[in-house]
Amino acid sequence: MAARSRPATGEPPRLNGQWQGPLKVPGGTLTLIITIVPLSNGTYYAALDVPQQRISRMPVEVELKDDNIKLSIEQAGSRFEGNVQAGGDRLVGSWQQPGLKTELVLARGTAPAAAQAAKKLRLTPPYRESEVTVYNPVAKIKLSGTLTIPSGEGPFAAVALVSDSGPQERDADVPGYRPFGMLADYLTRHGVAVLRYDDRGVGKSGGDFSRATTADFVTDARAALAFLRDRPLIAPQQVGLLGLGEGGNVALLAAAEPLEAPNFVASLAAYGQPGRDVLRRQQGEIMRLIGADGAQVKAAQGLFDRLVETVRQTPNTTVARAKIITLLRSSNSALDEPMARARAVQLTSPWSRYFFDFDPANRLALVRCPVLLLNGTADLQVAAGRNMSLLQKGLRQSDQPVQAHRLGGVNHLFQDDPAKWPIVAGERQAAFSTEGLTYLQAWLLERARLAKTPVPVTVRRPAPRPRAITPMRPRVRRATAAR
Repeated sequence: MAARSRPATGEPPRLNGQWQGPLKVPGGTLTLIITIVPLSNGTYYAALDVPQQRISRMPVEVELKDDNIKLSIEQAGSRFEGNVQAGGDRLVGSWQQPGLKTELVLARGTAPAAAQAAKKLRLTPPYRESEVTVYNPVAKIKLSGTLTIPSGEGPFAAVALVSDSGPQERDADVPGYRPFGMLADYLTRHGVAVLRYDDRGVGKSGGDFSRATTADFVTDARAALAFLRDRPLIAPQQVGLLGLGEGGNVALLAAAEPLEAPNFVASLAAYGQPGRDVLRRQQGEIMRLIGADGAQVKAAQGLFDRLVETVRQTPNTTVARAKIITLLRSSNSALDEPMARARAVQLTSPWSRYFFDFDPANRLALVRCPVLLLNGTADLQVAAGRNMSLLQKGLRQSDQPVQAHRLGGVNHLFQDDPAKWPIVAGERQAAFSTEGLTYLQAWLLERARLAKTPVPVTVRRPAPRPRAITPMRPRVRRATAAR
């Protein structure tokens, strides 16, 4: 879920980048990583990652005034208040969460040495790579992306990558990890062309992310399909979508469209539950991880339910925001007016309104292509068992082939346990699950093979024409004279 802030006043320091620092907790230290991305409309998107607890992309609200900064993590009942120092390279202040208040310094992060070296010394890949522009005629915007095509004559099967919730650039970059960049490189080396693009309003793409809903992202994905089918080296009947998280749901929605549907969909950690249920469960899981007790979790989820119902029952945005601010401040006296206002803006955004009522099951029966479902058993954001089973149940009604596979110990970003990460230049480097890559490659190439295989045609001989039936003349017995 995207976290957005109100526009900062004045000329704020540049916050674009990743910030990390050690948080001392009972029994040890956790590394907090906060990614902050300025959006084209003057607001910020921010997200929290805690690698040791396998938390990723947790929404963060940002309020910046002069050098004063406040970060609010509603799902975890946590916040950071401090100042921007050292010319914009450090955030110094205090962190507060249930049962803990401590000093915290967040420094502007740098990529690991191995990643930096790889970036500087990047070798020419053994495939074709080009910058491309995809036009979405529905939204009338241009999306900027990268197209990679295997070496050889083709035509090749192709897939467009659809990102998870929140504004993301084409590689879906998180601290030291580029899942879409890794997917594109691996799949292209193994014979599948890949298109990955900046989300609308991010990077070089046009549009306004803050006004977009999941349904709007479906039109972006369909534009990507049309673009790929028009490329000379790509087989138009072998073009699909591969989505992560919300991107998996976008791909499934595109597959339920009556025209120009993908030829296949690979859905990674898509939601099976209704949107509001997903967010409610995420909040509970995260609060338990940071040490909140049962009563605190219950209270936070109860407040969340009231907030969601307020939004759903109040179409007028101005009125809804006023009600939400009142609810937030009455439940938490420490929450100041600007942070409550920022939270209210986020909860009443077009995306939130759509997602609260979004039920993936409603259109699964209309899916018109084969589907692969992949989930990690260590995913805290989208529980594998609960969500995958609901998706399978709905897809069975579509009468299309469905394969489902769970990856043991893999998180929402499809990373294995950090202890299994490869060591590069003496450092552990985050990597996409090897089992996940292998499974995806095999399934995608099998779909391409089946698409190329001619459908057997049974020649039926015409049935012999029935002979005309000539009616028999009735015999007339002549009477004979009596002797």
